Amino acid sequence: MRIGKKDLAAGVVFVALIVGFVVLLNFLMSTSDKQETQLVEDAVKNAALTCYAVEGTYPESLDYLREHYKLAYNMERFVVEYDAFASNLMPTITVRERGVKDI
Repeated sequence: MRIGKKDLAAGVVFVALIVGFVVLLNFLMSTSDKQETQLVEDAVKNAALTCYAVEGTYPESLDYLREHYKLAYNMERFVVEYDAFASNLMPTITVRERGVKDI
């Protein structure tokens, strides 16, 4: 059985469409992950700002925000670094997904 030029061209187009779909899917998943990480960071910042507005000081730890301001996020998926330098300065907040290395 011989494969004609039309069959070969159709096969190439089909493979290109599959590759394009996979690339697009990976891009969309990556964008979604970045947005989720940003949402966690925003939630921590908002909880810290709310605490400052209510109590006049930034909290010393994430545990305080979890206990008193009901901060919740997926702790198995995200690592939150919360560095409270002083009670009157906004803490440094870094959020990253577990198992993902910064580049």
